Amino acid sequence: MSNRFKPKFNIKKGDTVVVISGDDKDTKKPRKVLEVFPEKSRVLVEGANIITRHTKPSAQNTKGGLVKREASMHISNVMLWDEKKEVATKITRSRENGKLVRISKKSGEVIK
Repeated sequence: MSNRFKPKFNIKKGDTVVVISGDDKDTKKPRKVLEVFPEKSRVLVEGANIITRHTKPSAQNTKGGLVKREASMHISNVMLWDEKKEVATKITRSRENGKLVRISKKSGEVIK
C-alpha cells in the first residue's frame, strides 16, 4: 500500500473498545485492543473472535491438539469505549500544544 493514501484510525494498541457487530457483539462489555493492523484495517481484541487451531505435536508443544486464540476482526466492528460516561463513543481530533489528541464526542474528555 502506498504511504500517500495510508488510512488513519482512531483506535490504537492498548485502547478499550466494545464490539458493535458480529458473533461477539456486546456493547456493554469493554475489551482491550492487543494489536492494530492498519495496512489490513483490522484489530486484535482480547477475548473476542475466538478461533480454534489444530496444531501438530512439536518440540515446544509435545501434545499438539486444539488451541483456542483470538483472530483479528475488521476495525469497523469495534468502537472506542468512553470511561467517564461508560458508553461507546466516536472521536474528534484536535491540536493541543502542538500535539494531535483524541477527544471523546460523548464526554469531551481527552483519550490517552
